[in-house]
Amino acid sequence: MARFSRLQVWTQMEQLGVVPLFYDGNVERAIKTAAAIAAGGAKVIEFTNRGDRAFEVFRELVVHFEEADPELVLGVGSVLDVGTAGLYINLGANFIVGSVTNPEVARLCNRRKIAYFPGCATASEVSYAEELGVEICKVFPGSELGGPSFVKAILAPCPWSKIMPTGGVDATFENLKGWFDAGVVCVGMGSKLVRSDWIKAGNWQALTDLTAQCLEWARQARA
Repeated sequence: MARFSRLQVWTQMEQLGVVPLFYDGNVERAIKTAAAIAAGGAKVIEFTNRGDRAFEVFRELVVHFEEADPELVLGVGSVLDVGTAGLYINLGANFIVGSVTNPEVARLCNRRKIAYFPGCATASEVSYAEELGVEICKVFPGSELGGPSFVKAILAPCPWSKIMPTGGVDATFENLKGWFDAGVVCVGMGSKLVRSDWIKAGNWQALTDLTAQCLEWARQARA
């Protein structure tokens, strides 16, 4: 069962501006990665469902951080179907992210009061997701769809829409400012932030420092 309400998740994401996401099939390394990100101030983390028995790793993350860092909001990404969504919700996911929009997943999340962030690639998909009750739409893949200019085009006729791009968000002030100037409410950051070479080397301080820097850049970009 989720420990945080949808409103708490939405609010935290908008306040932070940056949602780190990663996958690691090794439980110990995944815990250290999440801890390093959280130490940098990013208290909303997406663990992606991209490996065999990923749900087992996620379960251990939930159990660990319920005690180690109860303020950390853990959710799951790369969820395409209702069965997978239900599995992770029962393991304690506080939000569900998809690379596509699935109305069955939206209905399940609504029933369980879980925040759902589906992948959208057109104005029609954003509108449809909102009709399903989605508060923040994930634009994916962000850079391939046109980057910040795509977001501007979506928001021009629909300024009430809330957009979170993922894919093509770089760990630089200039890139983040471009997205926030376009009107996004937050960004999802994967490999450009959670760098594989740092994870392999166990360079947790570097990950913590870059996380804190990206949060500061996001704050400056929106100032």
